[in-house]
Amino acid sequence: MSLIGLAALFLLTVALMEGFAYVMHRWVMHGPGWVLHASHHRPRTGLWELNDLYFVIFAGPSILLLLGGVQWGWGSWATAVGAGIAAYGAIYLGFHDIIVHQRVAHRYVPRSAYMKRIVQAHRLHHVVETREGNVSFGFLVAPAPETLKRQLAERQDGRIRAARGQR
Repeated sequence: MSLIGLAALFLLTVALMEGFAYVMHRWVMHGPGWVLHASHHRPRTGLWELNDLYFVIFAGPSILLLLGGVQWGWGSWATAVGAGIAAYGAIYLGFHDIIVHQRVAHRYVPRSAYMKRIVQAHRLHHVVETREGNVSFGFLVAPAPETLKRQLAERQDGRIRAARGQR
């Protein structure tokens, strides 16, 4: 595969990882994987939380593809895909853990419209501490905060009506 082809595959993998992350966050982490992810929706009491195991779990395919591509002769495509997954993981770590949740001694103030939007969207995701009723499951692509606020209000109204036995 040509260098341009490998670069394109790498960039495509990074882009597709956002969709994969959305699906995993929405239907696994807020579904059967809530047993680990719930720790992330509560105040952290130490340096680590159970949710951090997802970082290790999702690193597995990247490591396997990198080893396969570099050491086991699977081909340069495997290296490009493994590197794309790792790059998304690094972007996620920087955005999610360092910028949004400030898990290192760092104070970031978003200035660009894009950064303000994704930081606010992730904070709106954390308004709800249960596995249901959340909004904004992506990490690098997010609806406008006004849309998310409306969705949260609609879900809250729906839960109140359901609790009262109304439609």
